[in-house]
This record gives sequence, C-alpha cells and structure tokens, in this order.
Amino acid sequence: MPFYTAALTAMVAMLVAATLVAKLPLRWWWIRACEFPRLQLAFAALLTALLCLPLDPPWRWPLLASSLLVVVLQARFILPWTRLWPVQVQDAEPGQQERCITLLVANVLTPNRQAERLTGIIQRQDPDVVLTLESDDWWQERLDQALEEKWPHSVKIPLDNLYGMHLYSRLPLVDTRVEWLIQDDIPSIHTDIVLASGDKLTLHALHPRPPAPNESEESLWRDAELLLVGKEIHRHPKPTVVAGDLNDVAWSRTTRLFCRISGMLDPRQGRGRYSTFHARYPLLRWPLDHIFTSEHFTLKRLERLPAFGSDHFPILATLCFRPSRSDEHDNPEADGDERAWARKTIREARSREQES
Repeated sequence: MPFYTAALTAMVAMLVAATLVAKLPLRWWWIRACEFPRLQLAFAALLTALLCLPLDPPWRWPLLASSLLVVVLQARFILPWTRLWPVQVQDAEPGQQERCITLLVANVLTPNRQAERLTGIIQRQDPDVVLTLESDDWWQERLDQALEEKWPHSVKIPLDNLYGMHLYSRLPLVDTRVEWLIQDDIPSIHTDIVLASGDKLTLHALHPRPPAPNESEESLWRDAELLLVGKEIHRHPKPTVVAGDLNDVAWSRTTRLFCRISGMLDPRQGRGRYSTFHARYPLLRWPLDHIFTSEHFTLKRLERLPAFGSDHFPILATLCFRPSRSDEHDNPEADGDERAWARKTIREARSREQES
C-alpha cells in the first residue's frame, strides 16, 4: 500500500473511531472528551474526503464514504447550534425593561492577574448580575474594589482549588444558599433574584469538576451535579436560570439530558455556538460556559465578550421575563428511562468517593 493511502486510511480510521466512541454510554474521561471537538472532527473528515478523491480503486470509495459518514454523524450534533436550526428561546419584543435581567458569566482562571481588564468589561457592559468562577481571595479583593458599590448584593466563596465562585448583583438576592451538592470541595450558589418589576427568578450557579486526567478519571461527579439540579428544577417548576462553567459542551450526552430532565432551554440553539473555551486557541474552541433558561423568558441579547487574560471568554445574556409567551417554546422532556438513568447516576456519585 502506498504511503499516502496508508496515512489517509489511518486518519479516516481515527476519525471514525472518535465518532463512534463518543456514542458509548460510559463515563471514562477519554470517551466523554470525544464529544467536545465535534466541529473539528467534522472539518477533518471533510478534508479527508477531499483527499480521498485522487485515490485509485479499491481504496477511494470506502475511505470517501467513511469520511462523509463522519461528517453526517457529527453534523447531527452541531446543526442545532447554528443559524440553520430554529431558535429554542424566542426573541424578546421591545419594552418592559424592568422585567429584563442581564447576566455576565466569566471564568477568570485563578492564576490570571488581569483583573482590570475584566472589571473594565463589566463596567462597560453594565450587567445586572456578575458571576465569576475560579475566583480566589486575590480576585475577591479586586472584584470588591471595582463592583461592590454598584453591585451591592453579593455571595462570595473564595477558594484556591479552582472552584471559587463570586456573585455580584445590583438586584436584591433573597433565600440565598451555598450548597456542596455532590462533592465537599465544589460549591454552588442558589438564590432568588428580584427584578425591578418585583418579579422573582431562581438562579443556580454551577461549576462542577470536569472529567480530565488531572481532575477526575470519570464524568460521574460532573454528570450527577447537573442532573441533581435538573431534577430539582423539574420538581419545582418556576422562572429559573442556570449559569456557569459546566465543563461540558452544549451538545454532549449529559448536557442534553440535563435539558430534558429539567425542561430548560438553550438560548444558543438556532443562533450559534458562542464558544467560550479556549480563548487562546481559535481552532480548539467549544461552548463550556452556559446560560440556560426556563420557558418563562425570551432573549433580548446574547454575546461572547472580549478576552481578558483567562482561558475562557466571558458570556453575556439579557433575558426578559415573559411568562405569557411560555407556550411559544418547545420544552425538551425526558422519558422514564432517562429519569431512571439520572437517579442512578446521582445515587452512584453520592455513594462513591472521588478518585484521585
């Protein structure tokens, strides 16, 4: 076999393997990692398809068909996060600004020391609520100096383990709780926010541990935290927003199951990927930072903001409380088997200790 044909065969085989492995319902980190670069795999498969055209039979058609199969299988997951797909959260109509809320989410990257760049972005965007992830004592000091006067309501969890979390709000926070849902070193914030109109919404701020070699060999604990919050939302339906760095892509098995379990909607569907990670590598980006909404909201604005030294871009959304338009949304819904899988995942995560 000529070298060109052998090399191309190996490339196609790897693309097919990565595509099929991602479909396995297993939690090992390297399997779940295959869900992340779907767009990159699709483009690589399209390239190999073009490279197959000069091949002589009998190699040309099997390799070309395999490459195109990868493109099709990956496109099934990618298309909902393009403008070719119907939007899942409807556009907001003008007016009633007092019933809208603007939320900015930023993973600061703990060692990053460019706090002035982030606080400058916050001052220019002027959101109602700011959520930071990975913020420690050093970041808290800088955020307090810049934000406390204009955003006086706050929840502060400074940690040096990459899971610190800070919430600053100009709107009142009520019934606020800090919880350690699955692991005792991973916090989450749960609070009601009172809009200027007097309406209330519930915010769940999350940053679960990712499946990665230096973090966790499995996705179990991340999955369980998301599904636990999803079950709580389903059990107590009310105006709700979930925000944070979920260490998972929008099209993954777990995130899609979270949406079906909870009934939450993704404002990015039908609008774009809004990839927030990795800020330094344009060819290796995917949507890790999320803002999900219940059916009670429409979308006025969604934007990925400029980089500020972190490995994540900030993301900003303006949501408008419009319960009268709830029936315009098509809520995802889990079946019985999926709810049983979620319960099993949560029980297993609570019964097992985190492996190092």
